[in-house]
Amino acid sequence: MKFIGIIPARYASTRFPGKPLAMLGGKMVIERVYRQVEGVFDAVVVATDDERIEKAVKSFGGNVVMTSTSHRSGTDRCYEALQKVGADKFDVVVNIQGDEPFIQPSQLQAIKGCFDDETTDIATLVKPFTKKDGWDALKNPNSPKVVLNKNMEAMYFSRSVIPYFRGKDNDEWLENHTYYKHIGLYAYRRQVLAEITALQQGELEKVESLEQLRWLENGYTIKVATTDVETIGIDTPEDLQRAEEFLKQ
Repeated sequence: MKFIGIIPARYASTRFPGKPLAMLGGKMVIERVYRQVEGVFDAVVVATDDERIEKAVKSFGGNVVMTSTSHRSGTDRCYEALQKVGADKFDVVVNIQGDEPFIQPSQLQAIKGCFDDETTDIATLVKPFTKKDGWDALKNPNSPKVVLNKNMEAMYFSRSVIPYFRGKDNDEWLENHTYYKHIGLYAYRRQVLAEITALQQGELEKVESLEQLRWLENGYTIKVATTDVETIGIDTPEDLQRAEEFLKQ
């Protein structure tokens, strides 16, 4: 089975414009992501809509393709990039967000392992919240939560805390139930990627602003792998400062 890692990277970002080119520990964020991914898959490519990012990726010797500026999501951008590099060369496409400089090879291998199950359409990654994370981290709407079934498949994703723990104070929830934080990493069988990019936006997706709900609404199976490795996504300039501290540690 052949895997390709595609890293969607936009320059325009409401909360942090130009973040792929932001410096983190002396390297651009996009380079750190790329270096974490290369070697795990049969091929790696950055998919961007901005010439500044294209130039930056070429400057450190990375593979990059230019894609449309009109894509609704990173998934759509991945599909166009796949067509440009040759879709028939790969069986599974792994979508690694361009703002995850601490993604680990072990996490990427866990995603690959989900496809040992022939029924897996899509795969993603979660990390259990810990007591140390606390209520503030759990309730953060920028950190989506996911509920799993007994087959380690996603039942629902939400920006709200799910499930609601009736009869317990908020600071007791993490002591009495395992809550899962969604790590923004997806993998799709090649044909499934073609199918889901043709789907109309669903009502749940519109409400939560989470594209994976569109796939669940349409009956696709999302297999879930777990990790205990902590990562820091770069969504804001404040996150970049946190990442600098994390890197020093």
